[in-house]
Amino acid sequence: MNADVSIALEMDDVSVRFPGVQALAGVAFRAQAGRAHALVGANGAGKTTLMRVLGGAHADYSGRIRLGGEEVRIRSPRDARALGIQVVHQEVDAAVVPTLSVGENVMLDALVHGMAGRHLVRWRALHAEAARVLARLGVALDPRRRLSGCTLAEKQLVVIARALASDCQFLVLDEPTAPLSATETAELFRVLRGLRDRGLGLVFVSHRLGELAEVCDDVTVLRDGRRVAHRPLAGLPAGELVELMLGRRAAAPTRIAHRAGAPGPELLEVRDLADGGRLRGVSLCVRAGEVVGLAGLLGAGKTELCKALFGASPSRGALTLRGRPYRPRDPAAAVRAGLALVPEERRAQGVLVDETVAVNLTAASLDRHAGLLGILSAASERAAARALIARLGIRTPSERQRVALLSGGNQQKVAVGKWLAAEADLYLFDEPTKGVDVGAREELLGLVGALAAAGKGVLYASSDPDELLAVCHRIYVLRGGRVVAELSAADTDAAALFLHCAGGSAA
Repeated sequence: MNADVSIALEMDDVSVRFPGVQALAGVAFRAQAGRAHALVGANGAGKTTLMRVLGGAHADYSGRIRLGGEEVRIRSPRDARALGIQVVHQEVDAAVVPTLSVGENVMLDALVHGMAGRHLVRWRALHAEAARVLARLGVALDPRRRLSGCTLAEKQLVVIARALASDCQFLVLDEPTAPLSATETAELFRVLRGLRDRGLGLVFVSHRLGELAEVCDDVTVLRDGRRVAHRPLAGLPAGELVELMLGRRAAAPTRIAHRAGAPGPELLEVRDLADGGRLRGVSLCVRAGEVVGLAGLLGAGKTELCKALFGASPSRGALTLRGRPYRPRDPAAAVRAGLALVPEERRAQGVLVDETVAVNLTAASLDRHAGLLGILSAASERAAARALIARLGIRTPSERQRVALLSGGNQQKVAVGKWLAAEADLYLFDEPTKGVDVGAREELLGLVGALAAAGKGVLYASSDPDELLAVCHRIYVLRGGRVVAELSAADTDAAALFLHCAGGSAA
């Protein structure tokens, strides 16, 4: 693959309106073959909407799109593919077929479109072509391997390989590093730099501003559905970029928990918790009024621990809650005991995307909105939802808006807000700021600090050392399903915490 580096992809005066929301207002965007272009902005700025227009998922847009100087119309994903534009979405699992092989997934477009109507498929030739595509990426994956056995990072590379097999000229990646470890992110960047250097145009959507310089040449900033900046990335200070995104200067990270008073009595004690899989005898405790961190790289066991404590997966070990034995048979039992879980995969597990904001915000506290006969009061639900919308600063036209139409950061606020209404005693947060902008991150960390100040217990799982140090009192480090260290957040730093997670040494 050697693309024509003179080709430009241009969007001019693009507007999109949803019911009650102007998602894009006259946005201009330009990407060049052979360069990597970052697209950044706060949650709700319009990044995903703009890229969905480019990928053919939003046919109802106004404005003009030009490719190589010629105006084109993109009304469907098939139109985009025919023009050489491919989008790799953040939810990679939705873009692959796990029961097929790696090679079949790489060549999926050819199977579905190019080979439509044929009775015979030359499987040996198909896998040989898939192997050639993977080799161009420098990816060592067996094309005959079942995709269900691949890691999320490997699946992402398979989707990128599929785009290359379809004569892609411009590749759009939406939050590609959000679920990846540091090692997997480095491998992805190696692949992307190679593609850029061979003439592919890249559009890189990310909230992780620190990694943009690893692969990107230019940056466009959106705010409130409008373009506010378009410039080379080199020499642009991170603070100025954040200020462009937010329209204000971002507050410096503060160690929220360290300003609070001493934690209260022990709320949760965990002894030798195991799940027969990832967890191998975890012991820890959480006190009332305390934020306890769970640090670890991808696969360390953070998510599995949260699910086991919430009754979402079977486990064994000794658990006590408020000094009494605790053994949740299922999540409903955990909720009755006073626990709340904000899961990592918010769209799949944290919110009901096809329901309204009001339905979501009251889902964990329905008994408060039921009359004597158990009939729900819609007026009561809406009033409670409006109060939470105001309290959390959720950007939505009304409580009747479908959650699917909200930005990622606002969806996450809804996922948290439903548990505030339930007034839980122990909150389990699993990567709560994944895929949210710096402004929403500040707000969520402030909310966690407020929960601790109100006497709640918080177990906070994250792969971001700076985030853990900002909000936690103590941090347990998980590695290989075990606790390998317990640290005071006030007495450690990000480098030392990362070394503990990676199993390295500071020497």
